[in-house]
Amino acid sequence: MIRPLHHEDRAGWEALYRGYQAFYGFHDRKPEFYDRAFERLMSGRAGDFHGLVAEDEGQLLGLVHYVFHPNLWRDEGVCYLQDLFAAPEARGKGVGRALIGAVYDAADAAGVPNVYWLTAEDNYPGRMLYDRVAVKSPFIRYNRKL
Repeated sequence: MIRPLHHEDRAGWEALYRGYQAFYGFHDRKPEFYDRAFERLMSGRAGDFHGLVAEDEGQLLGLVHYVFHPNLWRDEGVCYLQDLFAAPEARGKGVGRALIGAVYDAADAAGVPNVYWLTAEDNYPGRMLYDRVAVKSPFIRYNRKL
């Protein structure tokens, strides 16, 4: 079942989000990082992030975070799916697809049908799913050198 993230999900959410951060090489996030992220997901403030979780029999199996933001090319704005993660034991069981579908539903309900996200080029298992539920963009991302 896909549902909104609740305050009482904190421990299960953090375990999943730590797994997501580790997947991308961030093994040393401080506790304050998770505190801030969870607070933002729970804030309900306009323009801040939303969180959904996949749950089965009380166990969290996956998470997704997304945010709506303005866009000069689309009057209705766009939806950025920032984080998507399924627990290793839940992979290949439709959790990722269901979480993406729930974001699509939320975006449609908000009148913001354009949903996009980024992934690592070498995230082949994820990309196999993304190729089935979305269209790969021809754009290449650049980041400012710090």
